[in-house]
Amino acid sequence: MTVNRKIEQWLASHKSTQASAKRPFVTLSYAQSWDGSITTRTGETLALSGTEATRLTHQLRSLHDGILVGVGTVLSDDPQLTVRDWAGSNPQPIVLDSRLRMPSTARLCQHSEKGCWVLTNLNEGGEFGSQVEIITLAGDVDGRVNLPDALSLLWKKGIRMLMVEGGSQVITAFLKAQLADALVLTIAPTLVGGYKGVGNLGISCKTQLPQIRPLYSQMLGDDLIMWGDLQYQQQVES
Repeated sequence: MTVNRKIEQWLASHKSTQASAKRPFVTLSYAQSWDGSITTRTGETLALSGTEATRLTHQLRSLHDGILVGVGTVLSDDPQLTVRDWAGSNPQPIVLDSRLRMPSTARLCQHSEKGCWVLTNLNEGGEFGSQVEIITLAGDVDGRVNLPDALSLLWKKGIRMLMVEGGSQVITAFLKAQLADALVLTIAPTLVGGYKGVGNLGISCKTQLPQIRPLYSQMLGDDLIMWGDLQYQQQVES
């Protein structure tokens, strides 16, 4: 069985698991080098995935209702977040942007099929067209968008499966808040020595670190694909 089919079946088994939690099932998905780097330095773009792994990313997008990135990814990559290399529907694009820094010229603001949802702490600001919906939420203690509130709102808006592509601050925030349920990681056969995909989780004890159980892996072209469920301390102990 191909890795594409295996991951599709694995995700399908999780589709109804969040009904009691009233929040979307969250899949972290990103590419990194063998040394854990996602780019050379913050604010710069580095394409690490091979052609087949890129197709897998687009397949993953088609299997989720929404796709979320931080505004830093928008500013550095200007992504489209669409399904182009796989037959499937585009997910709802969502941007975490506590201070409304996303430019109105971003490609996500020109989305012809689905308007972009921008989650922010500000009540007003920015000049956006009809393709952008500004959603104001309370901030957390660090002044960023409160993730539990954001996920609760996305659930109410019909998002059941959410794919989170980055960047590093967003990936780290979901892990620290224990709100990421699964991980699909592409590892490219290269060394970068640059900016890491996961930052400081504020954990000093090994037993409290998030675990990936069960863990699956398979080569796809030149890249290694690893995927599995994220387990946190209270789940391991139960």
